[in-house]
Amino acid sequence: MDAASQEERSLPARGPRTPGLRRTEPGLNRSSRGAFRSPRPSPTSVQAVGTSEESLHLDIQKLKEKKAMLDKELTQLISRGYSVNELEEHITQLHEYNDIKDVGQMLLGKLAMIRGCTTKDLYPEFGLDVDD
Repeated sequence: MDAASQEERSLPARGPRTPGLRRTEPGLNRSSRGAFRSPRPSPTSVQAVGTSEESLHLDIQKLKEKKAMLDKELTQLISRGYSVNELEEHITQLHEYNDIKDVGQMLLGKLAMIRGCTTKDLYPEFGLDVDD
């Protein structure tokens, strides 16, 4: 018994077909639907478009240079007395600050809409600096 006939036997039985009902739109037959095609190009088509091995090596070299520059910068920060954990904590606090600021901006925007004015008009009322 071949694989195709085994697969047919393992599929659930279909119910009776109702005349006049179709899964596809009228006028479309099986051959026009075709297989799913990803919007992302395949690696072979990318290379055919112009990505050569040489350009890939150039990209790798640029990434290595960037890594070296970042490693050097990290070494300088550590030599100045910063620790990696301290830097990570500082970055976390900056993210939290930005999130809070975004919420504040959103609230100011909603209040400005309610009052029929601009957000900039509300800054003095709340003691905020326009350049902040």
